[in-house]
Amino acid sequence: MGERLSLIKMTKYDIVTMGSGLVDVFVQAGLKEKGNFLSLPVGTKIQIDEIDFAIGGGAINAARCFAHFGFKTGFMGKIGSGYNGNTILNELKREGVDFVGVSGKEHSGYSIILEDDKKNRTVLTYRGASNNLKFSEIDMSRLETNWFYFTSMGDESFESQKKLAVYASKRGIKISYNPSSYHTKKGAGYIGVILKNCDFLSLNKEEARMLVKKGDLFKGLRRLGPKIVSITDGKNEGGIYDGNILYRYWPNKVKVVEATGAGDVFASSFVSGFIKFNDVEKAIKCAIVNAESYIQTKGSQKGLLKWNEIENLIKKTKFKIKKEEK
Repeated sequence: MGERLSLIKMTKYDIVTMGSGLVDVFVQAGLKEKGNFLSLPVGTKIQIDEIDFAIGGGAINAARCFAHFGFKTGFMGKIGSGYNGNTILNELKREGVDFVGVSGKEHSGYSIILEDDKKNRTVLTYRGASNNLKFSEIDMSRLETNWFYFTSMGDESFESQKKLAVYASKRGIKISYNPSSYHTKKGAGYIGVILKNCDFLSLNKEEARMLVKKGDLFKGLRRLGPKIVSITDGKNEGGIYDGNILYRYWPNKVKVVEATGAGDVFASSFVSGFIKFNDVEKAIKCAIVNAESYIQTKGSQKGLLKWNEIENLIKKTKFKIKKEEK
């Protein structure tokens, strides 16, 4: 009888992502970059050369990636009513991701991504409903999961995320955390509750240095609580540290077509690989091939690979990964 009861109580989700749900509009209008600034003339109409719409936000990008790996995936966040909210819900359903969040009366989040002549991007973001998720609104009975994947949230939603981190820790639910510079620039104390309860932390180099002002970045970050730490640096060498071994890796040289969201893809693909293999090096290979496919394809979801495609690519791809005790 004991065995039967344990089967009934099996975790419903492999992973639930938590963060903003947005509608993204990608705009190309021949904008010129001068001295790290975009300048627009006042009082004129500017011709748009190309426009593309997609749903986005770090947690949705990650949820889509987990679903492609074959995991039972849920998305926790707050979306608004109306056309944009329905667009987000329909896209999640199409991707096989369950919505376990909250629908509100506010406007859904919205981002405008402006691409300039040097392929750099400036993002204008309205968080809307995404920032207004109260902990009391969350249906905890729908959050039976092995993992949470946290991305940046603001205001009331961030407070709810911190409470959920404590909830997860008490119940043995693992947490992956991918904060933005908006949070890291406020220092380690600001996100300390999540860091202390975090199993995997993913940052870029600039964000890492905001949390660890001096000394070794990997050891400094790990002292804040995370069991595994990942630091990316664009096309340059990255590293993942598990407290004993530092895995240094070098991305392959590929043509970058779509960079927005690449960090989410790398981090979520690493977590996916780690769940499947419980092996850091194999997880890095999953992250590299999926992220490289993603950045070579226009459109925020078109470059994401299915698990069988990732398996095949890993066999064919040459990786440069070095291990050193640290």
